[in-house]
Amino acid sequence: MARNTSRTPATGRHRITRRTKIATGGLALALAVGGIVVATTAGRTGEASADEADPSFFIDIAKVPAGLNVNKALQQKGARGTFTVDCGRNENQHFNPDNFIAQPGIKNGAQHLHDYVGNLSTNADSNNKSLSKAGTTCKNGDKSAYFWPVVRIDTGEEEEEANNPPATQPDRADSAKDKASAQVECPDVASKLPDVPDQAQDEVNRNLDLLDKQIDEANKRIANGDLKTPQDIQNAVVGPLKDKRVATIDRIAISIGRRAAKPTNLGGLAQCALKQNGQGGLDNGGQNSGGQPAELPGVNDKNEVGNNDGEIQRVRAAIITFTSGGANKVVAMPQFLRILYGDAKQSTNGPANARPSWTCTGFEDRLTDRYPICPQNSKVERIHAFPNCWDGKNIDSANHRSHIVFADQQGKCPQGFKNVPQLVIKLIYDIPRDIQVKGQYKVDAFEQENHNPRSDHDDFANVMGQRLMNQVVNCINTGKRCNQ
Repeated sequence: MARNTSRTPATGRHRITRRTKIATGGLALALAVGGIVVATTAGRTGEASADEADPSFFIDIAKVPAGLNVNKALQQKGARGTFTVDCGRNENQHFNPDNFIAQPGIKNGAQHLHDYVGNLSTNADSNNKSLSKAGTTCKNGDKSAYFWPVVRIDTGEEEEEANNPPATQPDRADSAKDKASAQVECPDVASKLPDVPDQAQDEVNRNLDLLDKQIDEANKRIANGDLKTPQDIQNAVVGPLKDKRVATIDRIAISIGRRAAKPTNLGGLAQCALKQNGQGGLDNGGQNSGGQPAELPGVNDKNEVGNNDGEIQRVRAAIITFTSGGANKVVAMPQFLRILYGDAKQSTNGPANARPSWTCTGFEDRLTDRYPICPQNSKVERIHAFPNCWDGKNIDSANHRSHIVFADQQGKCPQGFKNVPQLVIKLIYDIPRDIQVKGQYKVDAFEQENHNPRSDHDDFANVMGQRLMNQVVNCINTGKRCNQ
């Protein structure tokens, strides 16, 4: 079958699955020696086995009732501002089957391939320090990690092997080294601020930048290696850092107080804590982000892993926007907040966290938990609207979920939780309509999910500087449409 040259995001042809090749090769050998056998194969490290999506997983988008998109309804409530960040389409081909949020420390723990934008270092051993040091694909310098499972075309017919981007090994060694090293952890200030008057924004932002710079300088001082004991670090770094933060936080409070009520509850944010080998640090749930080291089978040379094979589809557009989620006002996310969307193991865990995520462009008033078949001139689209009610303390939790949950349909949070900006990621794909009609595209998934579209999911770690996150909050709360 000739390749459809209109597949602009595709990186090559699909192949006859390795299971098929092995089976037919074995049969030919048996016939050559005069025997008849039934050849079967089992999965092996670095080999993907054939697994096309179930035809029942597909639906004509016109048959999905309009109005089945609670996210769109919430957009009509509360503060109307938005903040959109341009992080590209993974042009640098950053793929791996790791997930440092849901499977921290487990190499290839996702057992399906993730598509990454934003932070350039993301891998199984990523931690706050390694993420902060890394570069980013985001034009405004946002170092946050945004990642989701890839979509593939799987026709099961073409004989030429897929020319997917070559598999590369993540630089996990440096991340592991950063995790083990001594570092300071300091309370987030931006997430504790009241509404910042417009006239005070510039001065507050300068001082939020300074707070981040002070932490970077402290960690660089520790990394020099001349401070031999925790007490040395306490005396030479942690103590002086507190004095600097007291002065900087006080300037923030004074600046706000010139135009509004001066905040009086920021004094306790100056003290930082020392963390080493995952021990110590702040009491903010960060201990749940460590994980136990382990390794599962990785990708083959075609970037296929587990039962995930076929031609990787690059997104035509990845639109990353922060909204109010229906709230009248939001507060800043704390730096290093981890958030999961959807449930990659919904067949095991049940439906509670699975979310309808699929639609077509022009049909965003409805979402479905099946793969959509779109009309001509409409494109396959995934919409992931993340939980947006934070418990006010923790950046992570034991199940990676209970520290941040969804607001209700009025945009209100449960008691004790605060509205933070809601991240909404829209992913648009150029998947030929004949492929859609034939049910020949699928999302990467754990093997037990059988590529069920209900297992679609997305992951986010906030590594924005405090100044940038304060800008996000200001744009949302004041009704601005900000693009960076």
